[in-house]
Amino acid sequence: MTAPAPRTDAPRSLAELRTLIDSVDERLVALLAERAGLVVEVGHAKRHENVPIYAPSRERAVIERAVARNPGPLTARTIEAVFREIMSGSFALERPLRVACLGPEGSFSHMATARHFGASVESSFVPSIEDVVIEVAAGRCDHGLVPYENSSMGSIHETLDALVAHSVSIRAETMVAVRLALLANCAPAEIRRVYSKPQAFGQCRQWLARVLPQAELVPESSTSAAVLRARGEAGSAAVASAFAGELHGVRTLFDGIEDRAGNVTRFLVIGREPVPSTGSDKSTMWFALSDRAGALVDVLDAFRREGINLSHIEKRPSGDAHWDYVFFIDALAHQEDEPMRRALAEARRHCAKLSVLGSFPRAERVL
Repeated sequence: MTAPAPRTDAPRSLAELRTLIDSVDERLVALLAERAGLVVEVGHAKRHENVPIYAPSRERAVIERAVARNPGPLTARTIEAVFREIMSGSFALERPLRVACLGPEGSFSHMATARHFGASVESSFVPSIEDVVIEVAAGRCDHGLVPYENSSMGSIHETLDALVAHSVSIRAETMVAVRLALLANCAPAEIRRVYSKPQAFGQCRQWLARVLPQAELVPESSTSAAVLRARGEAGSAAVASAFAGELHGVRTLFDGIEDRAGNVTRFLVIGREPVPSTGSDKSTMWFALSDRAGALVDVLDAFRREGINLSHIEKRPSGDAHWDYVFFIDALAHQEDEPMRRALAEARRHCAKLSVLGSFPRAERVL
């Protein structure tokens, strides 16, 4: 095999390249300022027409168009992150968005909020998932972000129960990679107890049993609350994100301790307004069955006959009677699509109650 001929052209000097980059940056800032001026006008138009500031269908269209036009070498994920931050600044120009999420600062919900909405929204930290839903239902926050299911641990039951109990609308979904770390300001040999949210313990149980078999596992309301406990107690650690450790001054002893690589949590963005169809949507609903044999089969068959794929199903105790359940399903269609309209009409014939919690654009990438 003949070796490739050596390159004879010399690379441009570092000074020349930096000058060129400075020139590009100058044009970028000018274009961002031009875009921001248009955004201010958009804000006036939205207020005049009483249109919601955050429009998931428009957000999706902007991001997908930017990704499609990307010639490289930047990745699609990088382009998406840049445009999400641009749109976050745009929200602040139109009207600052207030987004409720599980706190304290540094939780995975906080991290997901920052990745989905960008850094320019105002995060409102509340002590429980149900409080997130309550804040949105009461109108004290424009939107909320709640964890819905994890690729390792399944559905988040607190979220399911809260969505049934309070009137909100699911407006978007976002998928966030979850990387867990062991955080402590002491040596591993000194750790006697570990704090975290039960779902986080479930995602790294094997690692904890192997590395810290004598440590007591103590549940907390959130991973960030666990970090605050670990920071204030000798011999204590937390399972949380390195992001939380940096915010609260707790060292990362071990990173990437989850038992399954590629762990992802799907979050829902909740609000009060419906979202129009984008052509690639998902609908989430819950239903209680009529009291007769075969009712569940009949409900599911209503979607099958219309060719609608169900991507998620879960059941929860209704709370009304023993052995009485409500079911949650995700259907890959918008509730205004004609096949979905027919499927819902047929499914309702076999249900004591059926409620669509929202139709929204499907998430395309993990953030």
